[in-house]
Amino acid sequence: MSQETPQETAVYTHGHHESVLRSHTWRTAANSAAYLLGELRPDHRVLDIGCGPGTITADLAALVPEGRVTGVDAAADVVDKARAHAAERGLANVEFTTADVHALQYPDDSFDVVHAHQVLQHVGDPVQALREMRRVTRPGGIVAARDSDYAAMTWYPCPPVLDDWLELYERVARANGGEPDAGRRLKSWALAAGYADVAASSSTWTFSTPEERAWWSGLWADRTVASSYARLAVEGGHARTEELTAISAAWRAWGKQADGWFSVLHGEILCRV
Repeated sequence: MSQETPQETAVYTHGHHESVLRSHTWRTAANSAAYLLGELRPDHRVLDIGCGPGTITADLAALVPEGRVTGVDAAADVVDKARAHAAERGLANVEFTTADVHALQYPDDSFDVVHAHQVLQHVGDPVQALREMRRVTRPGGIVAARDSDYAAMTWYPCPPVLDDWLELYERVARANGGEPDAGRRLKSWALAAGYADVAASSSTWTFSTPEERAWWSGLWADRTVASSYARLAVEGGHARTEELTAISAAWRAWGKQADGWFSVLHGEILCRV
C-alpha cells in the first residue's frame, strides 16, 4: 500500500553507487524522453529536475542550441559528474546546480519546459513537486514527467526469488517515503496539483538480447548487495544480508537465460501550463 500522507522529504532509495550510475548514464533523451522531444523548440529554456549524471540533460541541451538548459539534482556529487559530462560533449548552453523540487529557487515563469525523469517516485510530496514545476513554467509551457511502475514490471523466466526482489524493493522504497508504482499515478498527481491539460501516455524499456540481459541483471545484482538500497534494506529490518545475496544470485542466473525477457513500464505526462 502506498503512503497516505506525503512526507516533507524522502530518502533516495538507490543512492549513487556505481551500479546505479551505470543505469543512469545509459539513459538518453531518445530512450527516456521520446514523448517530450516533439515539444522542444531550438530557443527553449529547459529545467531538467533530478538530472543525475547529466546524460539526458546534455541531450536536451543539444536539441535546443539557441536556448539554455539547467540541470538540477539534490546530490552535489552527481551534479559534478553532470558538469564533467557536458564539458566532454562541448556544450556551452547547459548549467548544473543543486535544488529541492519541493521548493525551487527560480522565479515564476522562468522556463519553457520543465522535465523530470524517474524523480516523482522518490520525492516526499509529488503533488507539491508538480506544483513547483508548474510555478516556474511560463504560461503555454510544458511540464513533463516520466516514471517507472515497479508493480507493472514483467519478466520471463519467472524464478520466485525475483518476486521476492520486487516485494522487497517496494517495501524499502515506501519506507523511505517514495512511491515505486509512480507511473500509474502521474496523471492523478498532476490533476491534484491543479493542472487542467494533462496528456498521459506510456512507454517501455525492454531487455532481451544477451548484452541487454547481462547489463540489466548485472546492475541489479550489484545494486542489491552493494548500494544504498542494500544498506537501507538491512538497516530498516526489511531483509537480512543472506536474503540480499540470494536475490543477487538470482538476478545473475536470470541474466544467463537464453529466453530471458524483461520489460519496464513507464507512465508519462505532458502538462500544458
